[in-house]
Amino acid sequence: MVAVLREAWEALRDKGPGQVQFWFIALVIGIAAGFAALFFRKGITLLQTTLYGTDDVRMIHSFAETLEWWQVLVIPIFGGLAVGLILNWFTDDGRVRSVADVIEGAALRDGRVETKAGLASACASLITLSSGGSTGREGPVVHLAGVISTWVSDRIDASGITARDLLGCAVAAAVSASFNAPIAGAIFALEVVLRHFAVHSFAPIVIASAAGTVINRLEFGDVAEFALTSSSVLEFYVELPAFLILGLVCGLIGGLFMRAIFWADDMGTVLQDKTGLPRVLRPAVAGAMLGGIAIFFPHIIGVGYETTSAALTGQLLLHEAIVFTVIKVAAVAITMAGRMGGGVFSPSLMIGGMTGLAFGLIATSIFPDVSGSETLYAFAGMGALAAAVLGAPISTTLIVFELTGDWQTGLAVMVAVSTSTALASKLVDRSFFLTQLERKGIHLAAGPQAYLLAMFRVSNVMRKPDEPGCAPSDAIWEAIEQGFTVEGNATLETAMPIFEKTNRQFLAVVRLGAEGEAPEILGALHQVDALKAYNRALAATAAEEHS
Repeated sequence: MVAVLREAWEALRDKGPGQVQFWFIALVIGIAAGFAALFFRKGITLLQTTLYGTDDVRMIHSFAETLEWWQVLVIPIFGGLAVGLILNWFTDDGRVRSVADVIEGAALRDGRVETKAGLASACASLITLSSGGSTGREGPVVHLAGVISTWVSDRIDASGITARDLLGCAVAAAVSASFNAPIAGAIFALEVVLRHFAVHSFAPIVIASAAGTVINRLEFGDVAEFALTSSSVLEFYVELPAFLILGLVCGLIGGLFMRAIFWADDMGTVLQDKTGLPRVLRPAVAGAMLGGIAIFFPHIIGVGYETTSAALTGQLLLHEAIVFTVIKVAAVAITMAGRMGGGVFSPSLMIGGMTGLAFGLIATSIFPDVSGSETLYAFAGMGALAAAVLGAPISTTLIVFELTGDWQTGLAVMVAVSTSTALASKLVDRSFFLTQLERKGIHLAAGPQAYLLAMFRVSNVMRKPDEPGCAPSDAIWEAIEQGFTVEGNATLETAMPIFEKTNRQFLAVVRLGAEGEAPEILGALHQVDALKAYNRALAATAAEEHS
């Protein structure tokens, strides 16, 4: 038996997994990612219970109101200090890894993500969410699932397509296990992470998503995350234009929400540079700001399901919904700018629910004869704003349905989601995650034709001086004298615009020396070689997306 298993393992590594074997691997990854999501959620519950002393973390907002003010202030500070130490020790830039890094791994790193930094980010996010940070748990859970799939891909030496599919399986299982949403988990992996709906990846991703859901339901049962007091029914079709307007409002607020996070992050970096604040203390400073806010508005603590449920059941007044929305946006921006970790999906649900409720309270008071319940608007607003932030209208619509268990208001949600995503995508680079990557100089939002060039190093495409067909030595020196050069560690993203502008047949590839020294010739990058590499990559991407 040992010999057979060894032979099977060697065949799996050398020849790659077959279809049945791949589905089995997808199931195993789904189970592992599902347990990772479960343990992450239970870890937050345990640590939050320990720090705040509450028995029900879903009611942390109400419980925090009974604590002494200094307790509410101090807990986030110590949490931020712990986060800063972890990120300073285990990451090179002090940043928490999340969904954007998983998308980058799927597109540019053959389905792999950083493992050490990913594990550190999961620990940091767990502490953040347990000690007063105002974000969500889906971001770190998705990256943690990516770490699991990366480990498996490395063990079996998976190719780019196989590794990306395994990454999709892990993400689907993690999302499903986190929110008890099997359909949305599978679609999220395809729509947001892999960014295509190839048939070959659908079956294993669904298998993994189902496995993650089973793990969630074995622990928590088949219950919805949010319970609505009554079934929300769209009373009149004449009310549909109101949901179109609600979608536009949510799209605008979603765009401002994302812009606020990026602005706060930039301001935090500027202040850190000007004051000389060590990066290890940046999360602690953010924790102090969050603690100060939480003294007066404890609803910002943690994921915020209590306030979201209050919005969906109409338990908030109009001024409360508006004020809480503004404060929550500020709290999330501070948490993210402080590099404390966490995701944006749960905050988007909370902000969207309160935005929808405020809109519904106004709409139903102006047109009481043709309006349904204001909680219906909260329900639609929750989906609309989350879809605008994630840039994922399909999976977000489905996940809102599965979080609430209410399928009767699908028409209203779809209408609001469609307009919100259309508007928000114009205010940022399609989504929060793609805008994060764009700020790092990774142009995934523009499509494969933009980011594939960054995958090829000039040194891997050039012809060396002794290779057949390489430009003559004197021609290379002439190109150097005219300034038509590119460094060997640059990518085709740098070289192709030069070709397009100058229409040259080749560029000199050099390694720059010290000042006053002549550059070292590494070879020549011929335009035809660059175009061939680019075309092969485009063809491979198209084949994968349509297989």
